[in-house]
Amino acid sequence: MSVSARTLPGIAAQWLAAAAIVLACAGCLTPQGMLASALIPDGTASVLLSHLQQEEEGNRKLVAQLEAKKDWEGLVKLADQNLKVDSHNTVWYLIAGYAHTQMGRHQRAAESYTEFVRQSPDDPLGWKLLAQSLRDAKQPERAIQALNNSIRVRGGTAETYLLLGESYADLNRDLPAAAAYREAVKRNNELAQAWFGLGRASARLNRRTDFDTAMKALENLKSPLAKELAELRPGPR
Repeated sequence: MSVSARTLPGIAAQWLAAAAIVLACAGCLTPQGMLASALIPDGTASVLLSHLQQEEEGNRKLVAQLEAKKDWEGLVKLADQNLKVDSHNTVWYLIAGYAHTQMGRHQRAAESYTEFVRQSPDDPLGWKLLAQSLRDAKQPERAIQALNNSIRVRGGTAETYLLLGESYADLNRDLPAAAAYREAVKRNNELAQAWFGLGRASARLNRRTDFDTAMKALENLKSPLAKELAELRPGPR
């Protein structure tokens, strides 16, 4: 979807692209950075832009200005003001969640996304943002619950199962983590982070065949994660 500069400031478009992942990765080649990239579904920016386009121009400009100044408190205040007027205008829950994340308030962000998915259960982005916020809040069990709810509501995507695997990995639950990663690569066999997760879990479970399969997939994808996974190769029995 094309959005002109006149209808939406360019900086707002940049902010919305950032909001799609709601976390800053330390490095694009790290597993965490690749996970963040993998979680950006096709059309995410377009969906968010279409929501914000429905807002009055004054609100759109305010969002851009507050983001440019990194005035996260101001962005939360703006979201709260708009939600008082219309608590069903769900885009403001996304905006509030993003701002809370930028301030490290992961629990508050999760609360915003919880309300978003309550009102918009068919939107896959909301479930992913909720689950990631819960992980950031050190609540992987709740992240797992949210992702399983998402799968029941609308079925699972490769990215959903990838995040489910990461959530199980947070708890060192390698068996269900491996199962989730396997589901992810069934749906998208080019998802390098899922292959890495499957290989890592397989190494811990001493499943050499699965490890070798994941290793070969990463090498075929020419992923830098192949080198990292090689360091986890299980030893002889």
